[in-house]
Amino acid sequence: MAIPRGRLGEGSNVRVRVVGDAEALAVDMARAMAGVVSDRAKAGKAACLIVPVGPVGQYEHLVRMVRDEGLDLSATTFILMDEFLAGPGRWIEASDPLSFRGFVERAFFDLLPGDRAPRPGNRIVPDPEAPELVGEGIRARGGVDACFGGIGLNGHVAFNEPEPGATVPEFATRGTRVVAVAPESRAHMAVNLSCALELIPGAAVTVGMAEILGARMIRLYANRPWQRGVVRMAVHGPASASCPASLMQMHPDAEIVASDFVAEPTEVALR
Repeated sequence: MAIPRGRLGEGSNVRVRVVGDAEALAVDMARAMAGVVSDRAKAGKAACLIVPVGPVGQYEHLVRMVRDEGLDLSATTFILMDEFLAGPGRWIEASDPLSFRGFVERAFFDLLPGDRAPRPGNRIVPDPEAPELVGEGIRARGGVDACFGGIGLNGHVAFNEPEPGATVPEFATRGTRVVAVAPESRAHMAVNLSCALELIPGAAVTVGMAEILGARMIRLYANRPWQRGVVRMAVHGPASASCPASLMQMHPDAEIVASDFVAEPTEVALR
């Protein structure tokens, strides 16, 4: 917790970049996503991205870039990281206020001009009844160009929750699957939403570490004060299945983008 801002990323394979406040981070994330799309288009190819709900602020800026700057997402594939489940093999309803796919539809896809919005076939949500379809879709598109995401309180990426008993090679090969949402993940989401813990579902379907680590680049964004500790663990702690984000250290092009308040060290003490 005491690692100073200026030394974040020092000696690690994971770069750390500090961008300002939460709004600056959202703009940075949108620009990075748009940059991958534009670079692939210049090469005559369509981009394939893994994207999160959390952070979420980037989507309004992407909408603006499509509307005002001519960004064309029609050929881009968006693979949603995860979705909550209401029961075995069944997503929660898209109309549920906690549905990730419903949020992306309402806050992003539905706001885009029709001719520049991702085609329906390029909007992929992990299916609890056919999780293998994510890997098939990735292979059909020649791989994932970039994985964008956040980091959970326990270091989870998507809903790849810690597995203290797993080796790093084992954990790194976990593919898209149905998982139990860890108690700490449910708790920190309830805190973020200021709601009762009982409202947070206990199961989800998630893309795996295999798909995340298989992306050509990984960009994780940290915009909440409680991420000060987990960012430092992910970057400077040992690579371990106990902190899924720490496996970024194995990747050749991994970066954490943090807000000012996440980058600042803190004294651990009762207050």
